Amino acid sequence: MKNPLFIGSAAAIITPFHDNGVDYATYAELIEFQIKGGSDAILVCGTTGEASTMPDEEHIAVIKFAAEKVNRRVPVIAGTGSNDTRHAIELSKAAEAVGADGILSVTPYYNKTTQKGLYGHFKAIADSIKIPMILYNIPSRTNLNMNPETIQALSEIDNIIAVKECNLGQVGDVVNLCGDDFAVYSGDDNAILPVLSLGGKGVISTMANIIPQDTHDMVMKFFQGDTRGAISLQLKTLNLIKALFSEVNPIPIKAAVNLMGFKVGQCRMPLTELAEDHLELLRQEMKAYGLI
Repeated sequence: MKNPLFIGSAAAIITPFHDNGVDYATYAELIEFQIKGGSDAILVCGTTGEASTMPDEEHIAVIKFAAEKVNRRVPVIAGTGSNDTRHAIELSKAAEAVGADGILSVTPYYNKTTQKGLYGHFKAIADSIKIPMILYNIPSRTNLNMNPETIQALSEIDNIIAVKECNLGQVGDVVNLCGDDFAVYSGDDNAILPVLSLGGKGVISTMANIIPQDTHDMVMKFFQGDTRGAISLQLKTLNLIKALFSEVNPIPIKAAVNLMGFKVGQCRMPLTELAEDHLELLRQEMKAYGLI
């Protein structure tokens, strides 16, 4: 049996920046907000954390800071994906060395690969570390889908324990092929309940940056048999989610965290500030939700 790193909600937290790099004082505040808010794990240096704009030294420093600050209170999962297998291995080994409890590794982007190449890529990364690994399948960003059969083959590797799945149409096939001890997490905030209903174990969430308790509660209510309560929470979040994805992630969520009073700065280029009309929509939905 494979033990999941978490059941529930993992917050894919943003990275606060200032002119000289990472704002670690604010980062510490965000981590504490997540733990107090009920998040079951924290993902650092993911898409929402703008890892693609971080030099390796900064990337690893952020993982190290998060691991030390969290201090085993919840699992810390480090985004260490790359479209260069050797680079992904280096980042994954470094993340393990500085205290990450697990890694999240995305399918190669731009150069892409075949299904055979995907298997070889992820196996090489998994073989280089001892900590658990979560696969990340997000075709909308990579223009590459990892087929259920490939996920099944990878699930037979001891420390590949889960997938963050953004292709809702294949969740059922993945669960059927991989069995109950291989965790499937929703990669889309608007599809948490559908994934849970097909055997998923939770979500790796963007919206948990601002509503950690509701995101956690949605999953737990489902597992506790309060399906009506879980559905109610999912429906409650939908208009907020639309505002949070009015532009490419993490532009809106970073604006939302700023609106809540955390001084997290702006996204790094090439991402830009949220357009004024989208900011107004976000402000309205956050007010309606009771966040500001």
